[in-house]
Amino acid sequence: MATIKTQDGTNIFYKDFGPRDAQPIVFHHGWPLSSDDWDNQMLYFLEQGYRVIAHDRRGHGRSDQTETGNDMDTYARDVIELARALDLKNAIHVGHSTGGGEVARYAARAEKGRIAKAVLIGAVPPVMARTASNPDGIPLEVFDGFRAALIANRAQFFLDIPSGPFFGFNRAGAKVSQGQIQNWWRQGMMGGAKAQYDCIKAFSETDFTEDLKALSIPVLLMHGEDDQIVPIENSAHKAIKLLKNGTLKTYPGLSHAPFATHPDLINADLLAFARA
Repeated sequence: MATIKTQDGTNIFYKDFGPRDAQPIVFHHGWPLSSDDWDNQMLYFLEQGYRVIAHDRRGHGRSDQTETGNDMDTYARDVIELARALDLKNAIHVGHSTGGGEVARYAARAEKGRIAKAVLIGAVPPVMARTASNPDGIPLEVFDGFRAALIANRAQFFLDIPSGPFFGFNRAGAKVSQGQIQNWWRQGMMGGAKAQYDCIKAFSETDFTEDLKALSIPVLLMHGEDDQIVPIENSAHKAIKLLKNGTLKTYPGLSHAPFATHPDLINADLLAFARA
């Protein structure tokens, strides 16, 4: 397995395919998954001539099951170290959900010349949870419920999420894919329970407002209008107002994971943004 060891001794697994002199596209997965969530996009953009990279966030997938450091600041530092180790320049970073938060925090802190563009798909910024400054956010009790369910029966919890709201399979007329449900469960169960528990706080309570304001690179926001996990009104509709050079593209009727349920549509839009 290809890994880097971070400064705090954590082994981070990554995939790196394609010509080393091609423009890199780096994919950042959502909670509680792994880089395997990007298989379709990795293969598609490899065929388009890009260098494609995806890593398992610490505590997830094949990376070390960390007890500490499961927070956005550390996730971003891990990406800084990965970009340095692989000497990534002029890269396009694509993040889904929690991974979109990771991209926002990384992009605001990236070393000069490392990042050219960013894409946030169904992403958590600016902030998910209800706070004094975000009064119409999601109540903290919802995320307390996530934590309780993870402790009570992680395996069942990780079947319930993809079977229902994640892919929109709970909607009338939805075309349900048992393969996608089982693959979601497989990825989730590969990770460490402690890291996944901590990450709930990281994705729900981290405020990315200042990160978004700091970005001058082109940023594409892609969001399903029927996203039941990260509702569009509390995320993309707010995030676009904070970006200096942002574009918002929404998808009527699509779920939290449009890149998984409708890859042909999302890949075409990603390619157009990459080439623009």
